[in-house]
Parts: sequence; structure tokens; C-alpha cells
Amino acid sequence: MSKNHNERNPLARREGLVIQKLEEEVLVYDTEKQQAHCLNGSAALIWEHCDGTRTVKELASLFRGDRTAKDREELVWIALADLEKSDLLKESVARPEASSGLSRRQMLKAAGVAAMIAVPVVSTIVAPKAAQASTCLQTGTGCTVSAQCCSGICDGTFFCA
Repeated sequence: MSKNHNERNPLARREGLVIQKLEEEVLVYDTEKQQAHCLNGSAALIWEHCDGTRTVKELASLFRGDRTAKDREELVWIALADLEKSDLLKESVARPEASSGLSRRQMLKAAGVAAMIAVPVVSTIVAPKAAQASTCLQTGTGCTVSAQCCSGICDGTFFCA
């Protein structure tokens, strides 16, 4: 017997991550992919409760307010899609094809500006590698190897050319 889409139990990935909780968001740094993710309050709420025991329906109950059960469930699916895209879930949670979910844009249009606050958002940036993050030395600055110089040339007197 196949599971109904409300019976899927998403599981958040926790290994290889550095997590910093802030007042209204959670910052997650993926040490394996060298990516930083910022989860807004709604996305963080869902991710923190993806423990493999809660269904999508149970996760939807975490959202408060006057939204319908269908709207709350749609917010969970949006969060799960973003979390999966950011590799913050242990495994993919496929949305059933029979589910006629609204896109993020359609949901905002239907719900109005007030809904923008509740829509889960995961923003991702790629952190530069240490070599990319370093600065180079300007012409006339002391150097020991050419790689230190912006010009790429450390002359014979140990100054960047």
C-alpha cells in the first residue's frame, strides 16, 4: 500500500553542517559543499522539525494563523522543495503528482502581501575557498612568491612588480 502524501516523514540532514540560530532565522554552513544557507523563520521551523517522525500534515500544523490546512500544507511543500534543493534533507521527499500545489508566485498572489512573511525561504551562497578569499599584495609590497602579488610577479628583490 502506497503512502499518502501526508504520510511522508521528511528527515533533515545534520551531518557536516555548522548551525547558528539567530533571533528570526537560522544560518547553516555546509562544510562539505562550502555553501552557506540562510533559513527564514518559516523554513527554519520546518527544517528543525524534520526529524523523520513527523508527516507533512503534522509539520503543517506548526504554522499558526487563519490559513486553511491546505495552505499550511502548501507552505510545508515549498519549504521541503527549498530544503531539498539546498541539500539540507537526508533524502528527497517527492511531492505526489496528484497534489495540485500552487507555485510560490501563485500562493503569494492569492494570499496577498501578508503571506510573504510566512512563506519559507532558503537563501544559499557559495563560500569562497581560502585561496579565493585572500587578497593580493599591491605593487611595491614585500613578497616571497609571485602568487602573493596582484600582478603575479614577485621580482628578484622580493617586491611585487
